[in-house]
Amino acid sequence: MKTSTIELPNQKNRHIVWLDVVRFIAMFTVVCCHCADPFNFYPGTAPNIGEIKLWGAIYGSVLRPCVPLFVMITGALLLPVRGDTSAFYKKRITRVLYPFLIWSVIYNLFPWITGLLGFTPRIILDFFPYAGEEVMRQSFSVAVKYILNIPFNFSILAVHMWYIYLLIGLYLYLPIFSAWVEKASERAKQMFLLAWGVTLLLPYYYQFVDGYLWGTCSWNSFGMLYAFAGFNGYLLLGHYLKNLDWSMKKTLATGIPMFVVGYVVTFFGFRHMTALPDYTDEMLELFFTYCSLNVVMMTIPVFMLAKKVNIRSERIRKALANLTVCGFGVYMIHYFFTGPAVMLTRAIGIPIPLQIPVAAVMAFAVSWLIVNLVHRIGKPAKYIMG
Repeated sequence: MKTSTIELPNQKNRHIVWLDVVRFIAMFTVVCCHCADPFNFYPGTAPNIGEIKLWGAIYGSVLRPCVPLFVMITGALLLPVRGDTSAFYKKRITRVLYPFLIWSVIYNLFPWITGLLGFTPRIILDFFPYAGEEVMRQSFSVAVKYILNIPFNFSILAVHMWYIYLLIGLYLYLPIFSAWVEKASERAKQMFLLAWGVTLLLPYYYQFVDGYLWGTCSWNSFGMLYAFAGFNGYLLLGHYLKNLDWSMKKTLATGIPMFVVGYVVTFFGFRHMTALPDYTDEMLELFFTYCSLNVVMMTIPVFMLAKKVNIRSERIRKALANLTVCGFGVYMIHYFFTGPAVMLTRAIGIPIPLQIPVAAVMAFAVSWLIVNLVHRIGKPAKYIMG
């Protein structure tokens, strides 16, 4: 298959157009996924709460490939790592670290700022449906506590920042993993992915069978296949599938059934868990877990189908390439707009089945526009938006 590329002005990198398509899908679906949060975590009650929860589950399930696609793009583009390791760390980690710190602080200050401006605590739930009673105090001391905790974990106000901790960890691991990937045969890569595939079933084993397996116990969390588990499998999967060429017929014949099966398991599993009277947070997220077989079954067809996209319009190509520049900033700021966008769709009477995608289009467009404008200030923009 001939790889389609585009040369961007003032940039050294040539963009693989179909990977830009994957990035667009990943970016839009993650915004859409967060627009589903006010449905799955509806604050309070409503006469049509059943319909709200149903559509939250429908969209929340179909959107699970969003984060795996991001990781697969990283693996497809960066494996094997070229050049000096320290230079790689400096370029990759610093690019995400500064915006991450800046926006984490801003998110955590938001409740306190709303208090200064005279808004009622209720507005916080409109922006962040996960928010608990502590942030409703609109207290500066609470904000400071959350800010001081940034080196250790994300806060309830910046839930989407969990991915940045993961991303930094993947960047730290990439040069080490790359040394093996560069020398490994196709067969060796397949065996790694097979072992990883087994680990994708472990969340369900731990929930429904036993909490321990293959050497794990109260004093050991690292079982037999621990080194093959986690998001590093998506890194290798992206690298492996990048070079795997399927015909359109095979892509559809294999991908559609695979996606449907993965979706059915995800949707009905999530609905089953949320119907239980005393489900835990872990049970709620069980079938939404990114490192699970059902989510992988949904992600692979999306990735492979995106490879078949052939965009001839130069304007669309450049817009997708621009998202490569703006994408990280969009991820940083979009969570400010998802809640208000959902509120707007409800206020103007958009039908419930359409509220999530319409809100996602609004939040995505506003975020992209703002980030694009910030990038026009020049070099300082990279410290703000990445």
